[in-house]
Amino acid sequence: MSQLEKYRPHLHFSPQKNWMNDPNGLVYFKEEYHLFFQYNPNDSKWGPMHWGHAVSKDLIAWKELPIALYPDEYGTIFSGSAVVDWHNTTGFFPDEPGLVAIFTHHLENGADKPPKQSQSLAYSYDNGRTWIKYRNNPVLEHESKIDFRDPKVFWYHPSNKWIMMLATGQTISIYSSPNLIKWYFESEFGDNMGSHDGVWECPDLFELQVENREESKWVLFVSIGDNPNSDKGSRTQYFVGSFNGSVFKAEQEKTNWLDYGKDNYAGVSFSDIPEEDGRRIYLGWMSNWRYANDVPTYGWRSQMTLPRELGLRKLKDSYSIVQKPVQELDYYFTSKEVIHNKWIGKELQFDFEEPYGMITLNIESMDATKYRVDIHHTKSNVTSVIIDAQKQLLILDRHNSGVTSFSDNFSIQQEIKLPDTQKIELSIVIDSSSIEIFGNRGVFAITSLVYPDKACEVISLRALGGEIKIEEGYLLKPST
Repeated sequence: MSQLEKYRPHLHFSPQKNWMNDPNGLVYFKEEYHLFFQYNPNDSKWGPMHWGHAVSKDLIAWKELPIALYPDEYGTIFSGSAVVDWHNTTGFFPDEPGLVAIFTHHLENGADKPPKQSQSLAYSYDNGRTWIKYRNNPVLEHESKIDFRDPKVFWYHPSNKWIMMLATGQTISIYSSPNLIKWYFESEFGDNMGSHDGVWECPDLFELQVENREESKWVLFVSIGDNPNSDKGSRTQYFVGSFNGSVFKAEQEKTNWLDYGKDNYAGVSFSDIPEEDGRRIYLGWMSNWRYANDVPTYGWRSQMTLPRELGLRKLKDSYSIVQKPVQELDYYFTSKEVIHNKWIGKELQFDFEEPYGMITLNIESMDATKYRVDIHHTKSNVTSVIIDAQKQLLILDRHNSGVTSFSDNFSIQQEIKLPDTQKIELSIVIDSSSIEIFGNRGVFAITSLVYPDKACEVISLRALGGEIKIEEGYLLKPST
């Protein structure tokens, strides 16, 4: 294996070369999923931002295309979104619908002045292969806000208007427009709500049906930038509430975390998924600003999370986002080994000499004080999922997972407090440089990078201080 291809994922999108961060412009159009992304074509570290571009038919296998948007006199191209203008509200598409990108221009003004951030448009007549920047850019500016970025735009049917969610420092500002060109301020959300450990970024607002209930709620995602005083680094919170086309109201003030791992940031959902499909599909950047520039890949940096289908579940008196890998992932697993009614007093091992795979486990703790699932990448590289029944914790430990020396922060354990560890359901997706855990039918997720010599050789289950029972489980592997 070449140094360039070491750690290259099989199931996750990564750029062929150079630096990538936030997903942008996620949109479905003419039987293609489009992934645009923050891209530096000059280096494998963060630098002057462009929009890279990739397309997929199934959300798993991606084809990287030429750069979509380049910097210009208004600045570099920061994050944003893309939509299909079905009804030619812009006037750009008199003949047939096309794609519009709404993005932040970021202009540096020298050492003595803060940068200028403004919102601009580009449009495409050829399914996103080439783009024309709107001649009257920018379309939205602010006189005083320095952080004024990451527009996420959607069509709000009840009022027949476009809505823009915009990151504005420690708040999210909401704007509306009839045509994507003329924008009107509606409201601002964020005071005394959620976590303010870092700058607010990459908002997304959408409606979700509550599982098994005749009700729906609006969900707002807000990513939070790195805070050097916190071990967590950058991460994403969400709020559940209502939206009337102008104002979003959260129903609870507590902070809800989308992911309890270190490596899921700046994620947003796809626009224009067909109504007959009906899914809300989400994709995040699989990294953390605490060490993103230093991870040990060569010639390229960063990958995206698996695309995930989002749901909303009512748990007692609150609502929880649930997430699971999109069903298209199933086609990449053609071998299935069933684990049924296995009692484990000490250890059970499964050979798993594969470039990628997945294990699902329904575990019941009979009397074990701790139990664990160990991903043995090699004899010396192991990532451990530990369930502490006494402390009611699930812990992901990657301190011995492979290369970790690039960051002291990387080896800090990732954990989640669970209401019950008597029974737990885990789905663990293993790729060449990542572990993604979906627990209790998706009610929690832990996304984590790892840099071992190989993806996996053996998976072991071990009980400490008692026994556990695997009621049901599966080992899923690719075809050989």
